[in-house]
Amino acid sequence: MGKYLDIPFPTVKNPFDGHIHMHRWYLKEKGETFIHGLEEYRKVCGLKYIALASLPSGNPIPVPRDVSNNIMCAFYKLANKDTFAYGGFIYPSYPANEDEMSDMSLVTQLDELNEIGFDGIKMLEGKPNLYAKVNKPLDSDFFEEAFKKMEKEGTYLLMHAVDPQSFWTDATESNIARGWYYGDNDKYPHYTDIYNQIDNVLKKHPSLNLCLAHFFFLSENPEKLEDMFEKYKNFNVDITPGGEMYIGFNKRYDYFKSFFEKYQDRIIFGTDMDYTPHLESGIWLCDRVYRFLATDETISSFDDHMIKGIKLSDEAVQKITSDNLLNKLNKQPREINKDALRRYIAKYKHLIEDKELVDYIGELENEYLV
Repeated sequence: MGKYLDIPFPTVKNPFDGHIHMHRWYLKEKGETFIHGLEEYRKVCGLKYIALASLPSGNPIPVPRDVSNNIMCAFYKLANKDTFAYGGFIYPSYPANEDEMSDMSLVTQLDELNEIGFDGIKMLEGKPNLYAKVNKPLDSDFFEEAFKKMEKEGTYLLMHAVDPQSFWTDATESNIARGWYYGDNDKYPHYTDIYNQIDNVLKKHPSLNLCLAHFFFLSENPEKLEDMFEKYKNFNVDITPGGEMYIGFNKRYDYFKSFFEKYQDRIIFGTDMDYTPHLESGIWLCDRVYRFLATDETISSFDDHMIKGIKLSDEAVQKITSDNLLNKLNKQPREINKDALRRYIAKYKHLIEDKELVDYIGELENEYLV
């Protein structure tokens, strides 16, 4: 077997990467657009479906985070069949101010994204750096009506909450440069605060169709996940790396092999790859996560570690890499409502600072929304 699997997902029907980001849609210096760019990734990895998780808010590095990310995902979904997309909330300023959001409350935004044809919601508001900017606890009244609406309507919610505990203690150059060190500034919540807030949200909304990304950063404390699985019927986690997760999985190899088999209905496959900067690394991630699930190979992995695959049953691999998420999303992508997308662009395009991008969106409107 070579660098990657010769036959991607050899035992899986309709493999599905449920956690991808789209960070750019054009490179000014090359004049290239990427409305079809992820099709190469899909083909190389043998994927039937992908899901784009929009990031319209947060750290602007390396590219702007604004409403254009929602618009980009909608156009990509319109232009590429077998693509799902999760929209995200936008904020006209930080900290979030309810008075400035009278015509764009979170509930209003949910209605708009649903009308456009998004398949779910992505929230990064539980990641400490965006949490600090929005400055609203996850269990506060600010989010309450949105969570209530999502629970009632069964909306799929993919949320990033917390981060590796080492981000509060390891002041590495890389963590600091990426805004991932939280130990020297009281503006950031402690990781226990965010865990407690998620517990409170689920206590109030026990049927919320919630998937917490990156295994909820609990590879060192999976017993907490077991308790959550037993309490909340719609609660899931995905296994998008963080490499620290997989190192943690191997520390308790036999336990996690049994864990993944037992909870095969509650775990979702994804890579967290971000296109365009990291196509090659996305392919590598897709291959590595699949091999971890489906083989007992010892493979080079994250942070120069070697990990051994847990070789799950074919049934478990099928559910984790395809069926679980397809069942959450009603089996197929929703169609884009062109009129609703056109109205959304007209309402929010003033929030996009890159005027060349605004012009490009106009070109896409003329091409796809006629």
